Amino acid sequence: MFALRSLSRSVTRDSISNVIAYQYKACLSFVTVSHHPHHILDASNGNATRYHYQYQTQRTLILEPSASEFVKLHKLQHSDSGIVEVSLDRAKNKNAIDTKLMRGLKHALELINQDSSTNVAIITSSVPGVYCAGADLKERKTFSASEVREYSKALRATFSFLERLPIPTIAAVEGAALGGGLELALACDFRICGEDALLGLPETGHAIIPGAGATRRLPRLISKAIAKDLILTGRRVYGREAEALGLANYCVPAGEAYTKALEVARNINEKGPIAVRAGKRAIEEGLLISDPEEAADLEEACYEMTLNTKDRLEGLAAFVEKRKPNYKGE
Repeated sequence: MFALRSLSRSVTRDSISNVIAYQYKACLSFVTVSHHPHHILDASNGNATRYHYQYQTQRTLILEPSASEFVKLHKLQHSDSGIVEVSLDRAKNKNAIDTKLMRGLKHALELINQDSSTNVAIITSSVPGVYCAGADLKERKTFSASEVREYSKALRATFSFLERLPIPTIAAVEGAALGGGLELALACDFRICGEDALLGLPETGHAIIPGAGATRRLPRLISKAIAKDLILTGRRVYGREAEALGLANYCVPAGEAYTKALEVARNINEKGPIAVRAGKRAIEEGLLISDPEEAADLEEACYEMTLNTKDRLEGLAAFVEKRKPNYKGE
């Protein structure tokens, strides 16, 4: 039953991916990163650090001159190898999600999904004082009703793809995360906010509702009553209240969200990769199962994924030998 469910979801995701992701040129800038998370090396430069072979197959597409700079994919190196960072970088428009940024984000997520060496991803912003202002309403104004519908479907599919990545994802939020910007954060597994982060869903003030997952994800994350409060009134909350409501996992001093996100990512990156993926699957799919026995079967199946692995034996050996384990995802 679980295999059938997983196959069905996989087919659905693949269908969405084929429809949306590759019918346009990717709006993505690919870079690799040295041991310092913000020391960026252009992948087209001969001095760039070596990157995973799976990216080489797409290098021509990624680096073509027409590619956008709206989304950047960083692979951290050395002791942080296994951590990737996706940065939104549309400064003039406060990272508002236009069609190009959305396609670039989807392509970045697909690259992450294809790379088995990636253990955790941080979704952040390169624009000071803003995470993501939501949908680009100036572009939206030029759309017909059918174009708005297609845009909403594509954005919903992109955030669902993010949510379904097998690895943990962390939103590092500084400044405004409104509308689609908050929905992007809601699709991540963790939300880490600076104190000055401003989170809200203003859609009802524009005579629409959140259409990229907030009406489903927010009530599951916090109470139904508070979700109605935030969605129906459009009320905005700062970082500390977001943490108190359970909307944010952590609230830190302004300007320190990325630092905390990297700390959490490093913690996850030290764990057994197969176990982390199995744990995420058990939680995500388990929440959708109402029957206790079926939920227990899912947990058993996910546990079984870790049982016959070299990493499990390495964990036991490291414990006995009182040393740090060296997990390889095998």
